[in-house]
Amino acid sequence: MKILAALALLFASSLCAAAPDSLMTNSRVRFMAANCAYCHGPDGKSRGAIPSLAGMDKHYFVEKMKGFRDGTRPSTIMSSHASGYTDAEFVALGNWFANHK
Repeated sequence: MKILAALALLFASSLCAAAPDSLMTNSRVRFMAANCAYCHGPDGKSRGAIPSLAGMDKHYFVEKMKGFRDGTRPSTIMSSHASGYTDAEFVALGNWFANHK
């Protein structure tokens, strides 16, 4: 069972691997955005103290995510989440959330 869980985790992480811009499909961006839903709510619409991402300005989103990744914006959790994304993926996610109001 542990091996199966490890293989499933490995497979899921390979889906999130950096992709060239040409492979940044709508379904891929939707999959990446779904990773944010646990804390930021479905489609980025938070119902709690965690900020909503829905409707956020895409440039603001990209700037903040790069800050988390680069360590210039302090965080407890977001720096580890942001470290797995490329600039192109940040832009795609920023566009996704900006269009979900």
